[in-house]
Amino acid sequence: MIPRDRVPFSAFPDRAGLPPLPGGAKLAFWTIVNLEVWDISRPMARQVIPAPTGQVLLPDVPNWSWHEYGMRVGFWRFHRLYERLGIRPTLSINARVCDDYERVAAACRGSGWEFMGHAWEQMPIHKVEDQRGMIARCMDRLEAFTGTRPVGWLGPGLTQTEDTPENLAEAGVRYIGDWVYDDEPTVISTAKGPLVTLPYTVELNDIPMMIVQHHESGYWKERVLEQFRRLLQEAEEDGRPRICSIAIHPYISGQPHRIRFLEEIYAEVARHPGVAHLNGAEIYRWFNAAKGVHA
Repeated sequence: MIPRDRVPFSAFPDRAGLPPLPGGAKLAFWTIVNLEVWDISRPMARQVIPAPTGQVLLPDVPNWSWHEYGMRVGFWRFHRLYERLGIRPTLSINARVCDDYERVAAACRGSGWEFMGHAWEQMPIHKVEDQRGMIARCMDRLEAFTGTRPVGWLGPGLTQTEDTPENLAEAGVRYIGDWVYDDEPTVISTAKGPLVTLPYTVELNDIPMMIVQHHESGYWKERVLEQFRRLLQEAEEDGRPRICSIAIHPYISGQPHRIRFLEEIYAEVARHPGVAHLNGAEIYRWFNAAKGVHA
């Protein structure tokens, strides 16, 4: 099915409102940390520096190393920050991270972060020969590593094929972040049962802003806070909860010259009452309790 066949169009003002968030919060601030494996035998998922004269470079050591910095150093800036703030973010994780970067994955597990499926390794879903098998392998590995089967999924680069929702539902996924079309959770249909969509972000994602659009680092903070303030204002005006999400990568926002902007975002958010730091599983459970999507 194409997306339009999975969900009817719904205008925001025509819907019934949702109940208050846990603790009576007006806004859920959802942090997603992305951890990936970039296989050196393939072209890198992103490039911070192009090859001379634009020629494809294999092995692409400069860009592989740039990503590797995030796992060796940048991630630990994130980890210290969230330990200090008492925030347990959602971890969008390639399952292969549990093997290639076990020390990093174990730190997230030990701190109680939510593990969300993000494929086996970082490559587009439509380039995977056995998508159904890859999804099952990913979910099984994360369940074995954490002791809990993930309920969430995010495709690498938000990629899907027309049958991806069926494969995800069959593997036990309950919510996805790939459909960035709303400020509230919604429900889409699949032949294997419904999936909940949560308001993930491409506008407040450090890849599009920093690496694709080449904004200055401080502008990312400015845009995040503009979005946060407006959503909170709307929630206060109409009484309907809102969700503000950010998506970050340790090789980008974990750099020394960018980390302070992430710290300053949380400092500003903390000055506003009525905001709860929730992960994707917590948001899903709140929505599912209200709508009864899954038994």
